Amino acid sequence: MKTIFVKPAEVARKWYIIDAQDQVLGRVAVRVASVLRGKNKPCYTPHQEIGDYVIVINADKMKLSGNKNKTKLYYRHSGYPGGLSVDTYETLSAKKPGAPLEKAIKGMLPKGPLGRKLFKNVKVYTGDRHPHAAQQPEVLNV
Repeated sequence: MKTIFVKPAEVARKWYIIDAQDQVLGRVAVRVASVLRGKNKPCYTPHQEIGDYVIVINADKMKLSGNKNKTKLYYRHSGYPGGLSVDTYETLSAKKPGAPLEKAIKGMLPKGPLGRKLFKNVKVYTGDRHPHAAQQPEVLNV
């Protein structure tokens, strides 16, 4: 089977909008990561950026299943000895409401230059307003 090579100028890129209100965090992140990679297109190739743009609104009104509000932990390290910081989902979402979704999406994208480029195609907003009305985004159900 031959590998498909698509020229970047030939790719038709769409804008999608997802309303994350009362949606489960992981399910939204999986759907967003799949659209960013371009897995919903017939010309999908793992090493090319052919995915679409995704706008996520109401990221602060997402929910988690089970008791993960208190038990899910997010780690980060400053690089210095003893510099490990741990936050729960509640504390992280109180500081930065869109951060848990962004971390989940980023973890599902490939590591390296392609993943960093794909992550720039997702826009996460905590309210129901966004400045991308001129792109005429289509509603995408999760």
